[in-house]
Amino acid sequence: MYIEPMPPDRVHQRRRAIGDRIRAARLHAGLTLEAVSLRTGIRIATLSEIEQGHSAALIDTLIRIADGIGVRLSQFVREDDEE
Repeated sequence: MYIEPMPPDRVHQRRRAIGDRIRAARLHAGLTLEAVSLRTGIRIATLSEIEQGHSAALIDTLIRIADGIGVRLSQFVREDDEE
């Protein structure tokens, strides 16, 4: 069975939405990229790329970011209709 891949623009839009949620949670927690980097061991540049939607994050990375910020993982990956 052939499953057609999602169009790149849809993937980028969803990746960007996740990045926006990460940034919002980080700012709500009063944390800088540097603080999250120190808490998670993830480079500042990598965190920035994820927040901007330029980099796809592995689930393990998203878990580390959620733990570092102190939020639930589901806050990042919820669908738009759940907002």
